[in-house]
Amino acid sequence: MERIMTKWHEKTLGEVTAFIAKGIPPKYVETETQNTIRVLNQKCNRNYEISYVESRLHDLTARPVPESKYIRPGDVLINSTGTGTAGRVAQIFSVPSPTTIDGHMILLRPSDEIDPLYYGYCIKNYQKKIESLAEGSTGQTEINRQRLQDEIVIRFPNEKELQKTIGMFLFQIDEKIKCNKQINDNLYAQARAIKKHWVTANENGYKLLPLAEIAEINPDTYSLKEAWEYVNYLDTSNITNGFISNIQRINPSNEKLPSRARRKVITSDVLFSTVRPNQSHFGIVSDPLPNMLVSTGFAVIRSKNPLVCNELIYLCLTERDFVKKMQQLAEQSTSTYPSIKPSDLGACEIPCPKDEKSTRFLNTLESLFALIAANFQENNSLTAMRDALLPKLMSGELDVSAIEL
Repeated sequence: MERIMTKWHEKTLGEVTAFIAKGIPPKYVETETQNTIRVLNQKCNRNYEISYVESRLHDLTARPVPESKYIRPGDVLINSTGTGTAGRVAQIFSVPSPTTIDGHMILLRPSDEIDPLYYGYCIKNYQKKIESLAEGSTGQTEINRQRLQDEIVIRFPNEKELQKTIGMFLFQIDEKIKCNKQINDNLYAQARAIKKHWVTANENGYKLLPLAEIAEINPDTYSLKEAWEYVNYLDTSNITNGFISNIQRINPSNEKLPSRARRKVITSDVLFSTVRPNQSHFGIVSDPLPNMLVSTGFAVIRSKNPLVCNELIYLCLTERDFVKKMQQLAEQSTSTYPSIKPSDLGACEIPCPKDEKSTRFLNTLESLFALIAANFQENNSLTAMRDALLPKLMSGELDVSAIEL
């Protein structure tokens, strides 16, 4: 049977958008009541996802919120201001409580002509171009909303069912990524429980030692004299709760290498953000890319004691009380960005096994982190596949029915 060719349309984003608006100027309060509503901001939008961790509370009695600006499942949110953040796109599907956005974000809803899920992925496909629409001086850049509506051109098939199929295909990839993250959260919780039990049940089986005595801190530094052909660079913004994303590949001979790109890493190195340590930019390097450097905003920690695995160090450094202590130290610093010194980190005490009786415990931690690493690696592959397929599916170049996951 001859296949009927699908008709595709091209319209500006403004033509397929039924509602677009900036957020509110919030009146923030600290305590949640029946008169408060959650407010999302730029920090909540990262890697095409919305997180409520950085959300705040707005007092409705001080300033009511129009019904149209209450977030609905399927809404697309774009960061409208900020150097390095303006243009980030996310689509929200779960709204756990009444929510709105502040004035640094833009809210969009599609017309009836286009499937909401497909609409969201179309806009994500243009994130780089949307970022380029930011105008203004450094630190005060803002997305031009009229240009956003006029210069972003959406291509979509005539059949709404095909739109839904394409959107659902990409959504399933993102759901698998999200599932792996949830599994890793559970594995991290298991590792922390095992570590806590080991410390509690083996009071005489370990001794507290300064981190500097059991591990190297920032052991290897890169010099421009080494003249690497290329560099895979990781900044603090590229890692959140252990998940690494958007590593920059840089050719030092053609591109300027960031001045902070100085610290070499190898497998199992622990990365601890010394800049604003409350933001959870920590991780273990499970599968480093060749010529990988990390920002000086990280402390690179590598065990030099055979009885202490890097996984144990990671669990100790990422405990809530420890991070809070580091945050307090950072706030006492006089640098432009709140940060801690490597010497402060090195002075912190870590439980060190007294003998090899803890081998079984350490092996269990290493096994759990191996599973976590495998999920991270699968997510990196899925993310790369999604990003490669996205423009081809949105343009009609690739038929979704010909792809198998």
